[in-house]
Parts: sequence; structure tokens; C-alpha cells
Amino acid sequence: MPPIISLKDLSKTYKSGFEALKGVSLDIDKGEIFALLGPNGAGKTTLISIICGIVTPSSGSVTVGGHDNVTDYRAARAMIGLVPQELTIDMFETVWGTVSFSRGLFGKWPNPAHIEKVLKDLALWDKKDSKLITLSGGMKRRVLIAKALSHEPSVLFLDEPTAGVDVELRKEMWQVIRDLRDSGVTIILTTHYIQEAEDMADRIGVINNGELILVEDKRELMHKLGKKQLTLELHEAIDAIPPALESHDLTLANEGSELIYTYDSQGTRTGITHLLTDLAQAGIRFKDLDTTQSSLEDIFVGLVRREP
Repeated sequence: MPPIISLKDLSKTYKSGFEALKGVSLDIDKGEIFALLGPNGAGKTTLISIICGIVTPSSGSVTVGGHDNVTDYRAARAMIGLVPQELTIDMFETVWGTVSFSRGLFGKWPNPAHIEKVLKDLALWDKKDSKLITLSGGMKRRVLIAKALSHEPSVLFLDEPTAGVDVELRKEMWQVIRDLRDSGVTIILTTHYIQEAEDMADRIGVINNGELILVEDKRELMHKLGKKQLTLELHEAIDAIPPALESHDLTLANEGSELIYTYDSQGTRTGITHLLTDLAQAGIRFKDLDTTQSSLEDIFVGLVRREP
């Protein structure tokens, strides 16, 4: 099956000379949740704006569902729903009115049944006659999603969808996004909440300084770059790591009462057995141990720090 979005050697240089994107190529498959991560100013918003036809690239091409988003702009844009980070809505309009109006902007005939389904799916039906100014922040963000879905797009861009939303509402929003994916909508998500990407995404892309430095299946990324840590709680605190243990690259923590050993859990040998033998020979006893896995946030920070 061909990708629903295909980017080829996409670059953008602004008149100021700032190079926002540098030769980005990427294919996104139908029905996946793709998370785009990167620090502020990395190029995330520029990339989304180009795909949506809001910003013109300096070079390269974008196709959406096989439609070039320059030469066949209307067909390409009609396949896309965009949920911006900012609340760009008329606060004195009703929920029903603003969502229905958005459908009309794409030249779609009125379809009250579809609008009703969207509002019910997003738990907005009982608010359909309410003015937007009366809604909570979380409800307003749901309205943005409803507006983006009003014309039945195949692709949904979510730019920081849960920014400023409390934890409970954030979890509800995650479920809404999963349900959309299950219905066949392709989701492209940018977020500063890396847990959001770790919990939801099928694939992860990391962009920094305008370059796409990594695109990987989430599980494969965790498999390849994830590390585990073994923390040993000692019977008695020590002032320094004995010379006999220096080859294990241990870290002394918690005022000398813990030893931390970092290892590759996917390697042919973890080195733990050797470490425990050397600990016993050095006369260092421990009363408890614990293992932790690197999070996606640890991996992301490590990748970005390695970039110039």
C-alpha cells in the first residue's frame, strides 16, 4: 500500500536566511499514529505548515493520498484536518455552528448526521448549543478536533493537542485519538509530553535544527537505544568505588548507599553475573536491587544532545 503522505527532499529557507528545514524525506503510512518530536525551533511547525499547504517550501515535494499539494492543492488539502495549538475559534459562536461552518469551508454539502456523530464521539453533543466562550479549556480543544474532522479528512494533524490540559482530560484526549486511529484516520502528532508519544505512537520521528535525525518504529527504537539500570542498595555506605570494580563503570549514588550499573538489556551479555561476583570478592554486600528501563524521554534527550 502506498504511503498516505510522502515528503521528498523538503527544504525551507526564509528571506532572513534562516534554514528551517534541510532536505527532509519521510513516508507516513495510512492508519498509523506518527509522533514528531523536537525542541522548540527544531522545524516541527514549519514541516506541518508545508504539508498542510500553509507555507510554500523552497524545494522538494509533498503528496497527500497521491495528490501533489502544490499542483493539486484542493484535493490534497481536502484530505487533511489540522488541529492547531492556538485556540483559533469565534468565542461567541455555538459548538454546532462553528463545526458546521468548518465543513462548509471545504465545499462539503451539509451533513447534520456526520456533525452529530463527530460531536458525540468527542463527548460534545450535550454542548452543541453552547457558546464556545462558556466552555472549559479541554472542551474548547475538543471543539478544535471536531472542526478538523468536520469535512471527513483521512489525515489529522495534532499540534500539541493536550497543551494546557489537565492530566485527567489529557488521558481522555489520548483515548479520543486512539479511537480516531481505529476508525482509519492517520494521526500525525507533535508534542512536548514525551509520555504522550511513548504511550500512543506507532512510529517516532525526531527533528532537530531542521533535520530529521531519526525515524523509527517505537518498539524498535526502545529496543535499539533503550538501556537498563540495575540499582543495588548496599548494606553499608561506601566512600568510593573500589579499584577492583572500576571496570564495571559503576556510579555511586544516594550518599554512597547505592551502586548504579547501566547495561544493554539486548546485548549478548549483560555483565551482571560478573559484577555480582566481583562485588562479593570486594566484600560489598547489598540488601536489595531494582532494575529500571530507559524511557523515550531519556532516548530523545540523548539524541538531541548528540546533535551539533
